[in-house]
Amino acid sequence: MIDRDGDPWAAAWGAAAAATAATIVRERLAVRTPAAAIVLGSGLGDVVSRLQHVREMPYQEIPGFSATAVEGHAGRLYAGTLGGREVIALGGRFHMYEGHTARASAFPVRVVHALGARVLFASNAAGGLERSLNAGDLVLLDDHINLTGHNPLFGSVEPGDVRFPDMSAAHSPRLRALVRTAAAELGIALKPGVYVGLTGPVYETPSEVRMLAGLGATVTGMSTVCEAIVAAALGMEFVAVSLVTNPAAGLSDGPVRHEDVMMEAGLASKRFGDLLESFVKKL
Repeated sequence: MIDRDGDPWAAAWGAAAAATAATIVRERLAVRTPAAAIVLGSGLGDVVSRLQHVREMPYQEIPGFSATAVEGHAGRLYAGTLGGREVIALGGRFHMYEGHTARASAFPVRVVHALGARVLFASNAAGGLERSLNAGDLVLLDDHINLTGHNPLFGSVEPGDVRFPDMSAAHSPRLRALVRTAAAELGIALKPGVYVGLTGPVYETPSEVRMLAGLGATVTGMSTVCEAIVAAALGMEFVAVSLVTNPAAGLSDGPVRHEDVMMEAGLASKRFGDLLESFVKKL
């Protein structure tokens, strides 16, 4: 598809496409004014069971979305209430390592913004880059490092976007404070950290893990950074929590396996769900 200024991506995953997709979702799921949009990372989809008055539709029926092909990503968009507040939940992601562009992988952020969400809570499964991190730890992200080599804002500037977004507070201080308060009230341990985003799909080598830690990263994964960038361009408040599902390569005796990621996500699902529900109530 070719759109204004010869930009091949704008027609497929730009503001106009997001408005079209949002209209379809709003009509199908009776979305009104969501207090927040939530991105559910690998294995964290059990949060959906907490939604009340839930409605859903598969990604394949939303223009510009793609089916998910990774275990732990349901590939469905949900609308309902959580903690008495209306929310939209994205049940999984489609990733760049599956062959999608950065612009396409972050397109759901544009759609939830077009649906009226101004708060975006992202979650992900991540590898711990510090020996002090254990599988099952929840890390509230203070910041991120984009080492994917891609940017979802590449191309013509979209209507409503900031051309050069300020990323100095891309992870909202206000929302991070709400998450910390919710965790303290629930007695949930929450560690601070910096997420480094890579494309995958391979896990990092031990040498890469040492390099990433030396750059100041705390956890690593294959998502989230492009979502944070688009949220900043749109003026959305963004906050993210990583579930440490495994020590990164070289920090444990065993190999890094997706099965272990899924197992740890399942074990942490109640704590994560409690934290998310309390956070939404505080908005």
